[in-house]
Amino acid sequence: LQGIIQAYKSGVSLQGNTTSLGKWDFSGSFFFSISAITTIGYGNLSPSTAVGRIFCIVFALFGIPLNLVLLNEIGQLMLLGVQHCACRLEEVFHWQNKASFLMKTCALVTGLLLFLLLPPLLFSDKEGWSYEEGFYYSFITLSTIGFGDYVIGMNPDRTYPSWYKNVISLWILFGMAWLALVIKFCINLLE
Repeated sequence: LQGIIQAYKSGVSLQGNTTSLGKWDFSGSFFFSISAITTIGYGNLSPSTAVGRIFCIVFALFGIPLNLVLLNEIGQLMLLGVQHCACRLEEVFHWQNKASFLMKTCALVTGLLLFLLLPPLLFSDKEGWSYEEGFYYSFITLSTIGFGDYVIGMNPDRTYPSWYKNVISLWILFGMAWLALVIKFCINLLE
């Protein structure tokens, strides 16, 4: 965090809208860090000086690989949790293939709810977006496409709670890990 604040002082600044929403408090800095190391790149934040750009390059060179390791670990923990539950179901109910299928289905449905279907309700409330816009933002963010046409916390007419960007940053990390597992599963099916 200290490095990010120092980067701001060195020239990393908001492009375009410079309302109080662009303050480099903990939430804004954390959100910037997450959008950089996840390679989402919304386009609403960028360095404007040579020192800020060099800092971002160095930060990304270390942050992106570390983030990939973190996402892999989160994904593996999610997978282990599903496998553990499936094993317990097999032991208790003596289901063989049914337990594994049931747990994968539960993990898929739970992930759909937590990462794609319920967050648009929060975005509708906090951002004033329609459900469809919130769903679009959710998928575009978690897939790391990050067009930047929708970015949370940028409407100057709205007041955002202090926890909002932090929670969304964590949602991004866990949601990306979940979506990576879903994509990996789809690749396995296609192969």
